[in-house]
Amino acid sequence: MHAARGADPDDLADVVALARRLRAEVATQRGGDLWALRHARPEPLEAAYAALIGCRDALLVVGTHGGAIVGFGAAEITPLAGSEALGVVTDLYVAPEERGAGVGMAVLTMLTAFCYKRGCSGVDALALPGSRAAKSFFEKSGFTARLLVMHRGGAGETEVNE
Repeated sequence: MHAARGADPDDLADVVALARRLRAEVATQRGGDLWALRHARPEPLEAAYAALIGCRDALLVVGTHGGAIVGFGAAEITPLAGSEALGVVTDLYVAPEERGAGVGMAVLTMLTAFCYKRGCSGVDALALPGSRAAKSFFEKSGFTARLLVMHRGGAGETEVNE
């Protein structure tokens, strides 16, 4: 049976182990190197994830299957101009051997519910351009692409061709 629940301090070792697996997996994907520099939580991971537990504007969730922690996710509330707020799913990972069992959906459902209960007008989540599985997962969950970020790496040419 799969489930999701709010994480507690006793879960941090499992969350950090899964976060390290996430980093290793993403590092092999197109855009993963820059994701690690810009979007991944900073070291020490134990402190970074511990800071989310009990935070009013964030939620750390663990996903379980048969009682074992096999996935995790995090969401944070980002204020927008005026009185609006946006929920951002900053982390979502399920061990590859457990994918397809509904753990990711249980975690995502809990994260989005948290965001909407906190008054968010919407929820964003990131997927790397080469991760068709992640894109499909989010689309099945009702997400649609709203922004494509274009990137040019290195010093390269300085002239722009029109």
